[in-house]
Amino acid sequence: MSLESSSVPSTPPAAAPVSPPATFASLGLSAEVLKALDAMGYETPTDVQRDVWAVATAGRDMLVQSRTGTGKTTAFAMPLIDRLVRPEASLPQALILCPTRELAIQVAGEIERLAQFKGTRLALLYGGAAMGKQVSDLEQGVAIVVGTPGRVLDHLRRGTFEPKELRVLVLDESDEMLSMGFARELESIQERLPASRQTLLFSATVPPEIERMAKSKLRNPEFLTLSGDHAAALSITHIVYMALSDKRSDLLRVLEIEDPESAIVFCNTKDETERIAESLRKAGYSADWLNGDLEQKERERVMGRLREGKTRFLVATDVAARGIDVSHVTHVVNADFPESPEAYVHRTGRTGRAGRTGTAISLIGAKDIQHLYALRLVYKLRPVEKQLPSAHDMATRAEADLMRFFVDAYAENRLEDGDLALARRLLSHDDAERVVAALLREHLGAKAAMGREVQTEATEARRARLPPPSEAVEATDGTKEGGGGGGGALEAPRRGASPRGRVGAPPPQQPPSAAAALFTAGHASPARPAAPPVKERRERLPRERSEGAERPARRPRERAFPANDQSAEPFAITARIEGEAEPMRLDDAGAQAESPAGGAEDFQELFVNVGRRDGLKGTELVALITGEGGVSAADVGHVRVRDTSSFVAVRTASAEKVIEALSRQVVNGRAVSAERARRASR
Repeated sequence: MSLESSSVPSTPPAAAPVSPPATFASLGLSAEVLKALDAMGYETPTDVQRDVWAVATAGRDMLVQSRTGTGKTTAFAMPLIDRLVRPEASLPQALILCPTRELAIQVAGEIERLAQFKGTRLALLYGGAAMGKQVSDLEQGVAIVVGTPGRVLDHLRRGTFEPKELRVLVLDESDEMLSMGFARELESIQERLPASRQTLLFSATVPPEIERMAKSKLRNPEFLTLSGDHAAALSITHIVYMALSDKRSDLLRVLEIEDPESAIVFCNTKDETERIAESLRKAGYSADWLNGDLEQKERERVMGRLREGKTRFLVATDVAARGIDVSHVTHVVNADFPESPEAYVHRTGRTGRAGRTGTAISLIGAKDIQHLYALRLVYKLRPVEKQLPSAHDMATRAEADLMRFFVDAYAENRLEDGDLALARRLLSHDDAERVVAALLREHLGAKAAMGREVQTEATEARRARLPPPSEAVEATDGTKEGGGGGGGALEAPRRGASPRGRVGAPPPQQPPSAAAALFTAGHASPARPAAPPVKERRERLPRERSEGAERPARRPRERAFPANDQSAEPFAITARIEGEAEPMRLDDAGAQAESPAGGAEDFQELFVNVGRRDGLKGTELVALITGEGGVSAADVGHVRVRDTSSFVAVRTASAEKVIEALSRQVVNGRAVSAERARRASR
């Protein structure tokens, strides 16, 4: 070998130029569609949108495998509206079939917005809606039909849907349609369509049935494989618990320990969805059920509550959950294990969206072992196997609840100079644990029953916590994905492409906890600055918002002090507030307690029309009286908070002032009314 041939170049080769990211304009879209995309807030196409455009506009049949929530609707809607159908057509030129009415409604809404400047008309055909309006829409002339297989076949048989000019057939979520038993309807529909049509088949998984359909119904198809739901399933955490005889009880124990922020709980039968939802409600969780027996109006209400963050657990069957796309679902829980691997990956694909972490939890019995093995063989998923929570695990959860309860109650209190220094010195002492334990015991009360009451309140507060509303979130590819999902209303889509004006925006302010703020109106309160992102992710605070009310600002805690609001036993604690010389006594037992500065005859008991069901606690009521009413702590006697009302004793001379101050307030959306108690409050 010559010296020249073996020598190393003195300068490295130039780096390959980096191609700029694709834009919608670079695809060659018309000005009308670009204007619509701009109005919708979409900036750059996703992979599936870019790749489908090139193949679909060339007139090729194609099978696209891409997971739910990657912008597939826009992917097939763009070539349809821009190239494949004529806006002025009076007979349908494109048919889009969806497995559920929720998904059909969502797809129709996306197409309407994308075609808003093209003038392309469409008809929406699905079961459960009046036939008359659908027939009228078809008679007036439409270019695109979106519908479910059963209703579309019904129109074809009646002759109200004339398919002779149909150019394109789109099967959205085709694996879902087959798993739901629509194979016969799909076959009948395709037999009635022109043989020369173009077919676009979209599927999150590609089981053998889909492969057979592609080979038999598509002509020389292009196969486009992006990221299916099975790939998404590999990116989330999978856990299985071996259930015992009482599955509902086992489910509650698992939810106590795992403590999901929000979850879809899957059942295999309609009846079980209602039973499990009811058991979750009885345990104190916010839960709704969704199955095929629910009327459309109720389905829309349930989905609206889920998107708005008013429902923490949605209990649903596979069929009812088709088309659900809510960004904030952190967990999928299989109360009943699915009978096929495809069903499992479809279920679990509803968590871990847009680069977020997700968790799938399954309860399995002896009959489910074979399905678990099939999941391992087909998709190489090996869930972590855990034992059902033990009594020790449940005790640890109770301790964590109590700790969170104390943090919520005291972390925002105003401190005097030197308080933190004294606390640090105390914690460095050899007996620090015993001293803190003694202080806690004094706070909780001498009797064990009192500790149990506070523990119960702490647990109830955790269970009542609600998830944040579904919002657009930043995806790993730079796009944004959000919670559209089937709900009924044709809302602005937030799937696949990226809305503008959100990059670099400050994080939303965290809503206050029940222990920190109750008051949504009626008085001014300084707003706290937005928490930094890391703190927001770590805080697990309940969302307590009244219907239509704005998110309240977090109130200062300098006047809040410990009180028990639901004990059946006498409980007295002392607290000094802003230099008050005398401690005050809070008595929740029902007896008139004497203030250190005077006897019971100096006090007047007041009736207040809000209680525990409104989120009120004794601490907040006293803080309101001393803060808004301008009454000193020494002028407040006992406080008793009941389910729907409260009683508080104040010094007689201050009674009218307190009544006037309380009657100007609003607690969690409910106007406060206060008056002198007319009878004994026991």
